[in-house]
Amino acid sequence: MNDKTTTHPYRTIDPGSVPRHDFHQFIVGAIGPRPIAFVSTVDGEGNPNLAPYSFFNAFSSNPPIFVFSSNRRATNNTVKDTLANVREVPEVVINAVNFPIVRQMAVASAQFEKGVNEFVKSGLTPVASDLVRPFRVGESPINMECKVTDIITLGDQGGAGHLIVCEMLRMHVREEVLDEKGRIMPDKLDLMGRLGRAYYVRASGSAIYTIAQAIEQPCIGFDNLPKSILESHVFSANNLGQLAGLYAVPTREEVEELRSSDERLQGILAAPNPLDELHRYAKELLEQDEESRPLAGKIAWAGAFLV
Repeated sequence: MNDKTTTHPYRTIDPGSVPRHDFHQFIVGAIGPRPIAFVSTVDGEGNPNLAPYSFFNAFSSNPPIFVFSSNRRATNNTVKDTLANVREVPEVVINAVNFPIVRQMAVASAQFEKGVNEFVKSGLTPVASDLVRPFRVGESPINMECKVTDIITLGDQGGAGHLIVCEMLRMHVREEVLDEKGRIMPDKLDLMGRLGRAYYVRASGSAIYTIAQAIEQPCIGFDNLPKSILESHVFSANNLGQLAGLYAVPTREEVEELRSSDERLQGILAAPNPLDELHRYAKELLEQDEESRPLAGKIAWAGAFLV
């Protein structure tokens, strides 16, 4: 792995060592992509508010708990309407943001005066919820009605977060984003994620990458990779991870059996210095599909057993 462990220079940054705005951008640039909670609330008089938050995630499924953070404004150290609203009415709807509504979400992110209805400003449709007072976003493919169970204040300076802990009471999922088994299909959902500055990421098409690795079943790990594989000039670090993720080390007998039936393997082994070509063959299989990984492992181990 000599070419995969090259030392690269790092910039070391301590909190307070750079301006607060710049440090914030290092954080949001490094932690991503972040899911977006498009949060609907109402104040004590029932006036609606809609705002996106990317300091957000799910933290439990039983009970179903979500947390998003409404940070104090860095410019004037004031709190946002969402925080003020949930203190008055501890209920929210968390709406998913997909590509078809991402620019409308961006409109809703603007700092309007208190009392301005972001549903109207963004052109999105308020839909009455079943169990909570805030409205669902009609154009969103997923709405999650929640009660607020806790608000945890992290500081009193600009940029400090307020963790709003929500328990989901009911979820609404559009049928069109589900497959025949009732499971969410990423391509059909077409979610958007947040990066640093003005950058977003779209979770569909070629951006979706499948990694099949059973967490319940131990894999062989890097410590069981032969030296010829670890020091390969052909395999990438991800290729090595695929081989280390095999559930059993290929045996010499399995490799010999494959050699008797695989003409390409026979041709490679008959040539002088076949190791790199063996690894190129295995790499092709690794990058082809998940079902080819065990076969790729046997080809890769042929370099250790048969060369």
